[in-house]
Amino acid sequence: MQTDTKVSRAGLVATYVGGPTALFKWDGLRLLTDPTFDPAGTDYPTTVYTLKKREGPAVGADKLGQIDAVLLSHDHHFDNLDRSGRAMLATAGKVLTTSIGAQRLGGKTIGLAPWKSIEIPGREGRVLRITGTPARHGPVGGDRGPVIGFVAHFTDAPNDCLYVSGDTVWYEGLEEVARRFKVTTAVLFMGAAVVPQVGRAHLTMTAEEGVYAARVFGHARIVPLHCAGWAHFTESRTDIQRVFAAANLQTRLCWLEPGVAKIFPKLNEC
Repeated sequence: MQTDTKVSRAGLVATYVGGPTALFKWDGLRLLTDPTFDPAGTDYPTTVYTLKKREGPAVGADKLGQIDAVLLSHDHHFDNLDRSGRAMLATAGKVLTTSIGAQRLGGKTIGLAPWKSIEIPGREGRVLRITGTPARHGPVGGDRGPVIGFVAHFTDAPNDCLYVSGDTVWYEGLEEVARRFKVTTAVLFMGAAVVPQVGRAHLTMTAEEGVYAARVFGHARIVPLHCAGWAHFTESRTDIQRVFAAANLQTRLCWLEPGVAKIFPKLNEC
């Protein structure tokens, strides 16, 4: 993992860990998305299907430093919260997730309904506001349980928002996110996840849905996440790049490389 680099007051630094897990450092605060730290080759059997993890974390949980807030889209699927990820929650300052997930996890976990917010104090009097956003983990009538996304921004910089979709397909609920917030970085959980034992429908965004999202979030860099490392993804980085190129939107993509800190120093700059 690269050492921290001094960035501007509004600078955002992202480090990809693996799967849905990335560390975002923003003006002194550290946010971690869906924690997954188990090794490659781990299987997660259920009564209906078995999830298979193909890639381990590029950065261990013990190397990330103190986490101010975990942005946990949902707690009930191992590819978003694996065994090691669940263990590290106790060390985080706050854990934000769905209301039902907070009930299951207990402790200091905070449940956020869509459009409800929590504020975290930062340095020099700055305050980071994190708002829950709608998400739907699959098709109408076939979603895989409650999921939530997040928008984060400093209260003194409302035109510079980080959006983390969580596990969701594109649907009308996400358009409201674009109407309410000036999103400059959109982290989209893609990969078109399919678990055949529960149906043929995709449960996370396809590349085509990512293109649509890029058009709706017209001023945002698009950061694909959760499209590698697990056996149930049906679209890869190559597929996403091809579809974005066909739509002439390839320059909007900002890829994170495993274990490498990427600096986003200015609005809309990849």
